[in-house]
Amino acid sequence: MADKIYDFDKVTERKNTDCLKYDFAVRRGKPEGILPLWIADMDFPASDRILEAVQQRVSHGIFGYTESRDSYFEAVSGWMKNRHGWNVQRDWLVKTPGVVFALAMAIKAYTKPGDAVLIQQPVYYPFTEVIADNDRIVVSNDLILGEDGKYHIDFVDFEQKIIENHIALFLLCSPHNPVSRVWTEEELLRIGEICLKHHVLVVSDEIHEDFVFGDRKHIVFTNLRQEFADISITCTSPAKTFNLAGLQISNIFISNRTLRAKFKKQIAAAGYSQLNTLGITACEAAYRDGGDWYEQMMNYVKGNVEFMKKYLSANLPQLKMTEPEGTYLVWVDFRRLGLSSHDLEELIVTRANLWLDSGAVFGKAGEGFQRFNIACPRSVLKQALDQLKTAVYNLEGGGI
Repeated sequence: MADKIYDFDKVTERKNTDCLKYDFAVRRGKPEGILPLWIADMDFPASDRILEAVQQRVSHGIFGYTESRDSYFEAVSGWMKNRHGWNVQRDWLVKTPGVVFALAMAIKAYTKPGDAVLIQQPVYYPFTEVIADNDRIVVSNDLILGEDGKYHIDFVDFEQKIIENHIALFLLCSPHNPVSRVWTEEELLRIGEICLKHHVLVVSDEIHEDFVFGDRKHIVFTNLRQEFADISITCTSPAKTFNLAGLQISNIFISNRTLRAKFKKQIAAAGYSQLNTLGITACEAAYRDGGDWYEQMMNYVKGNVEFMKKYLSANLPQLKMTEPEGTYLVWVDFRRLGLSSHDLEELIVTRANLWLDSGAVFGKAGEGFQRFNIACPRSVLKQALDQLKTAVYNLEGGGI
């Protein structure tokens, strides 16, 4: 039977489905009817193969405590091997309800209150929150926006921050959200060598591993060298790749037995055990049978990237879009508009009627930027950009 051709142009109504993205604007201080391109889930229905598996499970009618069988690990490990050249072992796997939950467990397992934890801002804001909320100190090795329009790591500062703050744990975002960097082998090797030198553990959030554009390649940090495997915790999930965030399932790989035991102890201390029944079903089906949907979705998202790039160049040259290397999140520099943080928010929310993620929430280094989620039908993306263009042109003073 021929594989299905999925229609990613189709607009699927998400309002009145208890959707965080569409149904909670007013509760979160935004106007009713605002167009949301903020939180990182897709506006695309999941693969038919996943839906069929979940529907079959639902038809059984009993949702008791559930555990995964051999077929689950075979599906997950097969994806990692075939897509990323990574041979994982069964005993490395620890399943959690999400990557942010896993970050919290790692912070509790490998640091104590008052310790400093290193991140690289501007970065996914739960990194900062989960450190601070667990009474640890946030230290940032800020990424540097180069003249080439790409963000780079200041390795001198990276090592200095580790030494000065007695860092024992580093949270790596790879590929990086929101600046869309896909780290090179050279960059990851330098990170690993510095962390080895100073006895720093690395928690690598690789949830966006399947979103890489052009000739770039996602490199699994722990897979580079055995010494890196001994100091790392790798966080993966089908949530972004297959749009399954609401089913709350992630696969965390820890090859070091001692680190794994400490991590699992914190999960037990949190009172968590069996995962969401439908999450297990969906994850297995996704990694086993979802490849065709994924390939088509990726081609569509790449098209959205190109569409947005051309649109901004032609209509809003004042805005500078960071070249996306990975993820479906686009990072745009608004600083040439010369607006204060308050006025920029006014432009986006009130004038353009858009709900984006303000760059400021990703850290001070993100001020003046906005993050766009472009995993949506192109007509929705065009509508958002049209609203933004009108708002910019109508700024007091007759445009820019």
